[in-house]
Amino acid sequence: MSADRPRIHFVTGRLAEHSLRQALERLAPRAGFDWTVQVMPITVAALMTTPWIAKRLEVPPGTTRVQIPGACRGPLDAFAEATPLPVERGPDDLRSLDEFFGQKSRDLSGYGRHDIEIIAEINHAPRLATADLLAEARRLATAGADRIDVGCDPGDRWTGVGDAVRMLVAEGFRVSIDSFDPLEVAAAVNAGVDLVLSVNSTNATAAADWGCEVVVVPDVPATMEGFDATIAALAKAGVKHRLDPVLEPIGFGFAASLGRYLDVRRRYPDAEIMMGIGNLTELTDVDSAGVNVILLGFCQETGIRSVLTTEVIHWARSSVRECALARALVWHAVTNHTLPKHVEPRLVTLRGGKPHEHGGETLARLAAAIRDPNFRIFAERDAVHVVGAGLHLESPDPFALFGQLADAGRDDVDPSHAFYLGYEMAKAVTALTLGKDYRQDQPLDWGHLTRDEIGHGPSRAAARAAETSRRLDARHRDEGPAPPEPTAAS
Repeated sequence: MSADRPRIHFVTGRLAEHSLRQALERLAPRAGFDWTVQVMPITVAALMTTPWIAKRLEVPPGTTRVQIPGACRGPLDAFAEATPLPVERGPDDLRSLDEFFGQKSRDLSGYGRHDIEIIAEINHAPRLATADLLAEARRLATAGADRIDVGCDPGDRWTGVGDAVRMLVAEGFRVSIDSFDPLEVAAAVNAGVDLVLSVNSTNATAAADWGCEVVVVPDVPATMEGFDATIAALAKAGVKHRLDPVLEPIGFGFAASLGRYLDVRRRYPDAEIMMGIGNLTELTDVDSAGVNVILLGFCQETGIRSVLTTEVIHWARSSVRECALARALVWHAVTNHTLPKHVEPRLVTLRGGKPHEHGGETLARLAAAIRDPNFRIFAERDAVHVVGAGLHLESPDPFALFGQLADAGRDDVDPSHAFYLGYEMAKAVTALTLGKDYRQDQPLDWGHLTRDEIGHGPSRAAARAAETSRRLDARHRDEGPAPPEPTAAS
């Protein structure tokens, strides 16, 4: 033991002791701490509560902090009388200890910096009631938008644009307007708009009277007709502007339009450039996250410092949040000249990282070691596994597993427990289908789309099983250590 290093006292249950000690022997030298382990008189650590642990906690001299399993429920202030040391929850799964202690392959200090502005357009803004417009602006800002763009309807002048913009500005939003109608734009600018989308040869003259920044687009994107002339006219009039050669959908000149952005950057090396990325995310049958990352990577490398996106089509309804995550990822990659890999897990929503597997031998040892009537559910090797006291069943079909439970004589599953098992097995099958990691009583990882799971557990059946487990553990307290077990129970 070293006096210069922190000394952490880990609390666990019997089944997790072996795996925890193995993990700490490997991890502690790299993470720079010393450790001790206290094995509580209970089989499954996740069944412990903080008040229950506090009554039994024995902290060795020299300890600097205490760590309990992440799945243990109850308030941490339950330890106030048991120890003056800080008590923290570790990860829910022992397999995440390395990451919990910051053992990553790269330095991510300062991660999150970015320099790309996200402009989120509210399409058909004139059709929305004031309350709905404000609610949508708040939602987009919460997701990461820096500016709210009010999208107007061509050919139908919005007489209430001034009131709408004034309301948004009063709420603290930076606002732009997407309209070619000079009168509509003028009313919006007078109300507080400071960026106009878009300007070409048809309205460039009026732009000199608005007194705000504008976005220049070509009269004809495919030929860039009128683009340079509009830029020159605005520059002569002293109008601040940024450039947008216009991104085209796949099948309508997508590759050529990317080339135009490169050409514009070459010809206008110091200009501010904007890219409207909704033309790809909204008009392509594909989840938007990957598209947004690729396009923002292109923007980061070419110095395009603003993107316009929208969230109309269902598969792009999280585009703003994806762009907010993507801009940090691509800034990190480009600035540090490193691959954008194993850095931002929140952008991997469908599959996730490689699933962890315990293996058949470990599950068999667990079945032999369990004394309580609880079921543990695992998803690996293309099957759902149900493990209990002396029981290891597996099948890709949850219905077949219920049949196997009946054949095994387990007739103690009441309706609430059956509902719980069915719910967990459905999650397990989803995990197998998509190659995701499954952890019982934990939500599947959908990246930034993950929702906290309401931890009901197996209801009354679980409470009865937990009490039975504690009684059995008390009865066998003087027995030797249990065989090694899967780390998920830690």
